[in-house]
Amino acid sequence: MKDKRILYVSSEVVPYLAENEVSLMSYDVPKMINDQGGQIRIFMPRYGNINERRHQLHEVIRLSGMNLVVNDLDMPLIIKVASIPKERIQVYFIDNDEYFKRKATFTDEEGVMYPDNDERAIFFAKGVVETVKKLNWVPDIIHVHGWMAAMLPIYMKHYYKNEALFSETKIVTSVYGQSFDGTLNKGMINKVKFDGIPADAVADLETPNYENIIKATINHSDAIIIASENLSPSLTKFIESSGKPFLPFAPKDAFAEAYTNFYRNDVL
Repeated sequence: MKDKRILYVSSEVVPYLAENEVSLMSYDVPKMINDQGGQIRIFMPRYGNINERRHQLHEVIRLSGMNLVVNDLDMPLIIKVASIPKERIQVYFIDNDEYFKRKATFTDEEGVMYPDNDERAIFFAKGVVETVKKLNWVPDIIHVHGWMAAMLPIYMKHYYKNEALFSETKIVTSVYGQSFDGTLNKGMINKVKFDGIPADAVADLETPNYENIIKATINHSDAIIIASENLSPSLTKFIESSGKPFLPFAPKDAFAEAYTNFYRNDVL
C-alpha cells in the first residue's frame, strides 16, 4: 500500500476515547497502512470529553472559519489537529460549539441519546469533506468506521458527486455490531433531503434506527468490511446480497493481511 492515500473517518478513535471495537480498529487499521508506507489521515468528531490539553489538540486557523449549513442553519466549522504519540499519525477533529461542546459522546448522563445526533452526523460528514477539499488532498480510499460517520458515503455520492477531487475515490465502510437503541431524530430524512439528496436514495432513513442507517450507508459505499464477529444476521444478509465486494470478519491476528489484500484486489 506504499504511497496510497487513505482517509479514515471514524466515530471514535483511541487514544482519544475509551477502547471499544470501533475505536480500536479505527487506530489499528490506519497504523497498519502507515507502517506499510501508505499516506493516511484520520478524522473524528471533537467530543467535549476529549482532553485537549493532555492530547495536545490545537486549532488550525487556516482550515477553520467556514460555515456549514445543517437543516437551514449556519454552523461554524472549527478544525483541530493532534498527533498520535510515537506513530507520526495526524488526527483531524471536526468541532462546533453547538454540537460537540457537551461532556460526552452520544448520550447524556442518563444514557439518553442526544436529540440532535442526526444533525451532528450530517455536520461531521460535511466538515470532513470540506476540510479535505481545503487540504487539496486526494484520497484513493475513504474508509468509514462507526455510525456517527455513516452519513459520509451518502453525502459523497450525492451532495459532493460533482467534486472533481474525489472522482477516483473509493468508499469502504466497516460495519460493526456496536449500535444504539431506538432511533435518531424522526425528522432526519427531511434534513438530508434539504441538501438535495433524493428521498428514494435514503428511504431507509424514514426510521433512522441503527440497522437502517447502516443499510443506507452500505447502499452508498463501494465495498464493505464486516468488522464484528457478532454482526446481526439481518445486516450480514443485507451485505451479502448487496452485490458489493465485501470482506468477511477477520480476527485481530489476521486482519492486516486480509484488509491489505481487500484494499488492493477488491477496492482499488
